Amino acid sequence: MSLLERLAEDLARDTLALASDNDKLVDDISTMIGDTSTTLQEAYLTAIRVFRAESRAREFLAELSDKAAARSATASASKPQS
Repeated sequence: MSLLERLAEDLARDTLALASDNDKLVDDISTMIGDTSTTLQEAYLTAIRVFRAESRAREFLAELSDKAAARSATASASKPQS
């Protein structure tokens, strides 16, 4: 991993930990970075998008897993005991 990627990912993680869904903080940090390094700014914004996409995908997978477990439990409970 390059220095650029490591710095961008660290900044993105730290920002998302504080921001939750606060896009203003993400934008403010992006602007601050962009004032001196547009290269780091783009890497930071890419990392933000990647981490948010991963988070949404993990939430979706957890929902699917919960639904599958509920269906399995319901199916098991409705089977007659021998």
